[in-house]
Amino acid sequence: MKYLSFITLSLFSIACFAQSKLNSGQLDKIADQYARASFQNLYELLSIPNDANVREDIMENVVWCESAFQSRGFSTKRLSTSTVPLLLAERKVSNPQKTVLIYLQIDGQPVDFSRWNQESPWIPALKEKNAAGEWQAINWEKIHGDYNPDWRVFARSASDAKGPVAMFLAALDAAKDLNIQPSYNIKVIMDFEEEMGSPRLPGAVEKFSSDLAADLLIIFDGPLHITGEPTLKFGARGIATLTLTVFGPRVPQHSGHYGNYAPNPAVRLSQLIASMKDEEGKVTIPGFYDGIKIDKTTQKLLAAVPDDEAFIQEKIGIARPDGVGRNYQEAIQYPSLNIRGMRSAWIGNESRTIVPATATAEIDVRLVKESDPERLIKLIKDHIKKQGYHILDREPTDEERRQYPKLMSFDASVFYRAFRTPINSDVGQWLSNALKRAYGKEPVKIRTSGGSIPISPFVVTLDVPAVLVPTVNMDNNQHSPNENLRIGNYVDGIKTMIAILEEQF
Repeated sequence: MKYLSFITLSLFSIACFAQSKLNSGQLDKIADQYARASFQNLYELLSIPNDANVREDIMENVVWCESAFQSRGFSTKRLSTSTVPLLLAERKVSNPQKTVLIYLQIDGQPVDFSRWNQESPWIPALKEKNAAGEWQAINWEKIHGDYNPDWRVFARSASDAKGPVAMFLAALDAAKDLNIQPSYNIKVIMDFEEEMGSPRLPGAVEKFSSDLAADLLIIFDGPLHITGEPTLKFGARGIATLTLTVFGPRVPQHSGHYGNYAPNPAVRLSQLIASMKDEEGKVTIPGFYDGIKIDKTTQKLLAAVPDDEAFIQEKIGIARPDGVGRNYQEAIQYPSLNIRGMRSAWIGNESRTIVPATATAEIDVRLVKESDPERLIKLIKDHIKKQGYHILDREPTDEERRQYPKLMSFDASVFYRAFRTPINSDVGQWLSNALKRAYGKEPVKIRTSGGSIPISPFVVTLDVPAVLVPTVNMDNNQHSPNENLRIGNYVDGIKTMIAILEEQF
């Protein structure tokens, strides 16, 4: 209660800010105060297990979010699906200039408890670096005092993406206390299956399109540019996946008896994959890059992103990048064909002298706006056929084994398409103005983010422009053990969201 009292007493000193647009210094003070008041809220939210595969835990998150938004003047509605619902929260204003739809992700990746350096990934831990550069737990109560912005909260979904949820709730509290009246209706859609690829989302967006109708979409998700500067991302790549299994002998065969006689599926799969790319990493399948044009205007936009190519290469541990683009930003403007995993027989202590029965490759194809995923999948499939393969959707029968010298099963799925909003669009200018006022400088503007998020159903079905507003630290270990959120990023995220709530169209 003493922290809430502190906020109440501080309101008088900052009330005058609401008489005109808040500047960067004023926003710093307000964000600091409301961050302090919301740390316990953040702790509570992160303490609720949220593995999307555990329906009971997800429903606890649904109930928590309903309460959080209802207590802030929002009406809520569960949008039913065949598994868990989406949650829509809505708050209207008088004489709205626009309706803004905000996307928040609530679920998280599964966890491996053995690899977390704390009691549980669902018991948030406050940590600082010790003299050896290792993260060391400190008492949570210290966060309410003179916190260090470089301290971090370690918990599953701290950055991806419950941290931004807590930031937004804190920003709403600040706006209410300061009598900031957004000039637009607010709709918030909460997704509880994002880490599963949001398989029910496209159908739900179509079914509830009237409930979700809006003029634009903001996604509070993802990390800032590696410089830590305020950032806007105007697109994201989509994703499709393929599973290829090449068949050899019916069962593994002794390599002494049948080596040089039974075709080795691991060798054949390796040769097939090698036929898809050249030594520069470029896809050699004709037509794969069709429709992609990087003109001089686009080159200028990409060059304005303050990437340090040498740092990126050192960070990920490579001598030089593939030759798909002239730099990092240009590389992610093209669709990619990535081998994300391969398996055949056994290795290490389990290795044995056999000709394997099968070899499997898992592939992800990252899509850009110009990419038709079905077209790219067909190009890949046609390429495989040209290499002499008979393609199945199952294991071959004995008759098929006798008839076809090259056999493969092929399975493909499209999760979601890419989207991209013009940087000079109305929504882009509106958000740029808000961030420029908050930080005193233009934000980093990224044409397309390399990752994928399930936003395309909104963009396509609702026909609205979308922009990502990232807030969390780049080195947050999202999806991995010891995921974390830097305190300074949490405070700045609240600052960013207050500025957006205040910005007029």
